[in-house]
Amino acid sequence: MEYTGSKFIGEYVNRRMEGDAEYILPTETRYVGEMKDGMFHGKGTLYFPSGSRYDAIWEKGLAVKGTYTFSDGLQYDAEHWHYCDGYDRRFYTEICYGLRPSVICQLTNMDPPRKVPKGCYDCGDGFYNPITRIIRDYSNRFLRNADDDEHEWIIRTCRKGWLRLK
Repeated sequence: MEYTGSKFIGEYVNRRMEGDAEYILPTETRYVGEMKDGMFHGKGTLYFPSGSRYDAIWEKGLAVKGTYTFSDGLQYDAEHWHYCDGYDRRFYTEICYGLRPSVICQLTNMDPPRKVPKGCYDCGDGFYNPITRIIRDYSNRFLRNADDDEHEWIIRTCRKGWLRLK
């Protein structure tokens, strides 16, 4: 574990992680659940630093069936997903608490929305700087470098922090 920056809390059988355990990745994502032969196996949950989670059934390290829940409680449903699409453009908070008067715009599910640093984009799990191509989480910790496809998607679809004129 000292080489990867991960942390394991649980039992070892034949020098392999086994049984009910907690595995903490260097990104602070935590897996809590069953392990077998050093892999996620059985029921287990991934808890992400953003507050979202993925509850799944795992087989030999691969999720075979699962449910993703966003930090605000919205559950992803692959078969009947109509969140912020052409069918229903409301944010989850608007579905739960109703729409605001038409003169008060809601730009994101979070209300009020996060303030995006000048020249950067809010890409959902952090802020993206298109000059350095680095995504940092909302606490300013490094998340990842964006490849060309992610860069283009962020520029095309995400909310940008603009220079405010007085």
